[in-house]
Amino acid sequence: MRTKLVVGNWKMHFTAAEAGAAVGTFLKHVEAKASVDVVVCPPFPSISRLRDLVRDSHVKVGAQDVFWEEKGAFTGKVSARMLYDAGAGFCIVGHSETRGRFGKTEIPDSTLPYFQETDETVNLKVKALLFHSINPILCVGETSEERSVGKTDDVIRAQLFKALEGIEPAELYFLSVAYEPVWAIGTGDTCDPAEANRVAGLIRKLLAERLDEDVSQVIRVLYGGSVKSANAHDLFHQPEIDGGLVGGASLDPLEFSRIVMSA
Repeated sequence: MRTKLVVGNWKMHFTAAEAGAAVGTFLKHVEAKASVDVVVCPPFPSISRLRDLVRDSHVKVGAQDVFWEEKGAFTGKVSARMLYDAGAGFCIVGHSETRGRFGKTEIPDSTLPYFQETDETVNLKVKALLFHSINPILCVGETSEERSVGKTDDVIRAQLFKALEGIEPAELYFLSVAYEPVWAIGTGDTCDPAEANRVAGLIRKLLAERLDEDVSQVIRVLYGGSVKSANAHDLFHQPEIDGGLVGGASLDPLEFSRIVMSA
């Protein structure tokens, strides 16, 4: 049986001191349960601090992105080797915001070309993380326009297969896949639990097709997109959904603890 996984993506929030205070409050209010794995993904500067604070708890620390090269003249980038050294055991890759696919845009449209993540770069990042024994959390999901014309399943297939191209099934036992419909991220709109379950089941079917049945049954499929305590129980207890990738609600330690307990 797959252990539930709940991941908090803090995005560009919290200084190191604020991150430490948030995780300290969270730890006081969430019960340690072997049935639930918990990961918090702070901004890069806070990873080492949080690693030390959660060392004796059931909470793990992850990162929000990675660059695929080991080192070089890549100003502003952070390698998987650096993440491992800082204490990150997980890393989000292919999030819609790094792909430039925003559910709710808070920046000028003229700046969107800055976000140019592609399926090829996602694939390179997954390979870099696996090489350094960091567990990838691969995000896939469709926009509202793609859903309206019936392309949801095609988008999921393409993103999933291209991200895992050239990777052996045996390397992917610790992969997680997060279904994040772009139209639900930061908008307050949540995918109907039954539909989220259908897409999660599709992802597992595609994983079995691309990899093999044994590996597909081990990989955890998460749901992300306006997850909150009010809907977490219904989402997390769908048969194909193994937990959640939580954005804004994870910034509130009490709310995040309630979401974790829902799993």
